[in-house]
Amino acid sequence: MSKKEKVENSDYPVTTKSLVNELEKGGINKGDTIIVHSSLSSLGWVCGGAVALINALKRVISKKGNLVMPTHCGDYSEPKYWGNPAVPEDWWKTIREEMPAYHPEITPTRDVGVVPETFRKYPATVRSDHPVNSFAAWGSDKEEIIKNHKINSSLGEKSPLQKIYNLDGKILLIGVNHDSNTSLHLAEYMANYNKNYKKQGAPIIKNGKRTWVEYEDLEVNSDDFIDLGKEYESEYDFIKFKIGHTKAKLFSQVKLIDYAVEWFERNR
Repeated sequence: MSKKEKVENSDYPVTTKSLVNELEKGGINKGDTIIVHSSLSSLGWVCGGAVALINALKRVISKKGNLVMPTHCGDYSEPKYWGNPAVPEDWWKTIREEMPAYHPEITPTRDVGVVPETFRKYPATVRSDHPVNSFAAWGSDKEEIIKNHKINSSLGEKSPLQKIYNLDGKILLIGVNHDSNTSLHLAEYMANYNKNYKKQGAPIIKNGKRTWVEYEDLEVNSDDFIDLGKEYESEYDFIKFKIGHTKAKLFSQVKLIDYAVEWFERNR
């Protein structure tokens, strides 16, 4: 949506103050641990853009809580699997040898939106070491949330998703559906079904040097996440509220993940 379209489709300017009010009315409390997935454009014309939304979330949650966002960078991965766009096979060796090493403070996000890309640069925000599926966190437990992010369990055991689960965190979807709900990948690791594992690779700093490392991780799949979410929402309570010019949904991560584990075991 263009800037002009945002203005034309907005009845009023969305501000940090209005976002704080709507987040508080929507059931977000001081001290909450929340992982956020958002579409900034869905909010309408926001005075301050991504900064306004992040400031509002921080103000409502406060330093007593934790704000987490996925800061993934899929192009720091094995090039033979790339599809958007794919690259010629005779490029793969060069990419493995020359791709700069992942660096939490420097490496930009890819395809996760402007809000996580802005959030990762905030003072006092920290980012995990996984070269592909990193997360950024701010708040009282931020160091615990991002530490020991296992390279071969990027969205599973000991990942930031598991840490949020352990903290009885919440999932906030702003203008997006469950196909953007990264937490559901944790349920894929936890569930018992016929799984596939994929050999991956990424450039990291190891012993002070840039190194291409190879590892094996679960091949995750979000194709059925919308169906899963629709069934959960038809059976269990969750909070839905207006924010800006869109709708937000707030879930208990533990309840949704536990449901998803059983759902995958029935349906996969």
